[in-house]
Amino acid sequence: MKPHHHVVAAAAETPTTRQRLFARYLIAILADLVVLNLFAEHWDRVAIDGFTLSLAVAVLLQLLLQLTLVIEHRVAGWFRGRAGAAWTFARFFSAWLILFGSKFVMLGALDLAFGEAIHFAGAMHGAGAFIAVVVAMLAGEELVTRLYRALA
Repeated sequence: MKPHHHVVAAAAETPTTRQRLFARYLIAILADLVVLNLFAEHWDRVAIDGFTLSLAVAVLLQLLLQLTLVIEHRVAGWFRGRAGAAWTFARFFSAWLILFGSKFVMLGALDLAFGEAIHFAGAMHGAGAFIAVVVAMLAGEELVTRLYRALA
């Protein structure tokens, strides 16, 4: 068997859960990295000192986004089974509060981890620009994930 046939045979095997998770988070981090660097290059409200730093930022943001989703799902689970309009409102409001409020926590974490090496400017001390970047990152992740799934 030729050496390149081993690669083809290995690629044809069903991926393990760990391999699927690796591919999922690699795709997400790379999509975040591209979006983050596009904003840094083309929007004066986002400044990052270098590519290596932007990679670290993308990894940290992905970790924080996943942690936010875990917290949001746990809170939503607490509301599961509670009937009534007030409980439904409380569930959606708590989800919104967690998802929106987490962006300020993320911005603080970036400031703590990287200081002035990364800067978001504009409304609410850069929170508006940061939220725009995160929304674009999530849209980019979704776009790449859909493309990946369409290739199956």
